[in-house]
Amino acid sequence: MTIRHLKTARTASDRNDDDARVRATVETILNDIGTRGDAAVRELSKTFDSYAPASFRLSASEIEALVNRVTAREMEDIRFAQAQVRRFAEAQRASMLDIEIETMPGVVLGHKNIPVQSAGCYVPGGKFPMVASAHMSVLTASVAGVPRIIAATPPFKGEPNPAVIAAMHLGGAHEVYCLGGIQAVAAMALGTETIKPVDMLVGPGNAYVAEAKRQLFGRVGIDLFAGPTETMVIADETVDAEICATDLLGQAEHGYNSPAVLVTNSERLAQGTIAEIARLLKILPTAETASKSWEDYGEIIVCDSHEEMLDVANDIASEHVQVMTDRDDWYLENMHSYGALFLGSRTNVANGDKVIGTNHTLPTKKAGRYTGGLWVGKFLKTHSYQKITTDEAAAEIGEYCSRLCILEGFVGHAEQANVRVRRYGGRNVAYGAPALPVNEAAE
Repeated sequence: MTIRHLKTARTASDRNDDDARVRATVETILNDIGTRGDAAVRELSKTFDSYAPASFRLSASEIEALVNRVTAREMEDIRFAQAQVRRFAEAQRASMLDIEIETMPGVVLGHKNIPVQSAGCYVPGGKFPMVASAHMSVLTASVAGVPRIIAATPPFKGEPNPAVIAAMHLGGAHEVYCLGGIQAVAAMALGTETIKPVDMLVGPGNAYVAEAKRQLFGRVGIDLFAGPTETMVIADETVDAEICATDLLGQAEHGYNSPAVLVTNSERLAQGTIAEIARLLKILPTAETASKSWEDYGEIIVCDSHEEMLDVANDIASEHVQVMTDRDDWYLENMHSYGALFLGSRTNVANGDKVIGTNHTLPTKKAGRYTGGLWVGKFLKTHSYQKITTDEAAAEIGEYCSRLCILEGFVGHAEQANVRVRRYGGRNVAYGAPALPVNEAAE
């Protein structure tokens, strides 16, 4: 196997140092909010966002006024995107069935899919107003049937962003807050004097938001552990350097630390992409961000075969994987670690980010090895139940249960089974357990 790195990213050690600094900052802020509640939230919002209104929660009239500032064309686009997200989420929800089966005569087992009772949806927006993130979190929670959905987004240029608020409102948020960063996710998770805590936190965010969610996990559920946006392009000579460079930089503009990786079996395409990226960075309006990301986190990896490309891609487990080859379906069949796949040159990651209907909150930092992204099922808890409906089944299951409990040394467990055997099977047995006194009146 011959794999050549024409361009490498910052070392893992450097990235770990960054993570350590973020962890320490977040821990301090979470402790402060946990102790001082609204006062700490207000101070943090004033410090980081220069925003401290009388109430961070928007009233119905404030929401209406903001929605009315969104143009007709913008509203039509938001409604179109939400229709696509809703259609796919509803199909996903329909695939999740409650079940009940009789595993043997008189023994009934089942499960129910029950929505979490409250969800906090964070929608980034300090640098770019992430309208689409409202669809992905709020709308998906709504399709899942979550009874209380609250949504928070930071101020944009000193005030709530009308388009983001409109998307939250149309998506089904019951409470809308103009509040950003660690203070937003902490307030939703921990609760304050004015914000009732939620059961689950979802949504993307910067490194500090992601770390806050990680530290809050356990006190609340979260959708996934998320880091900076990642993109990978898997390409051969069926496409050209312009489209590869465009797809890489299109995600690198997210932030200064967004990994972008080209994996190819074509040296010519690799060199051409390097040149094309240099050209585009001279004219891209977001070049200041994208160029820093590309400089520190961009990679170009040249392999000898599609099999090598597949191995590299599965090992990196990128959040977004754009596949443009002569065998796209082969990658679909054989890729096993990623956030989402975008197959063919007609498709692109921006489609998934904004409008096509799949969810854009996806696993990063190799988490695609063990989880998929946010979807309607993340808001549902699958709870099992069981019932025994005949005396004969109670006695038969009881005999097996008693012996297995004794095998493990649990006498009290065994007696739970034994009492049923005596009552419903008419047999006074202990199956290896020391006999416990029988309540003859009950018998």
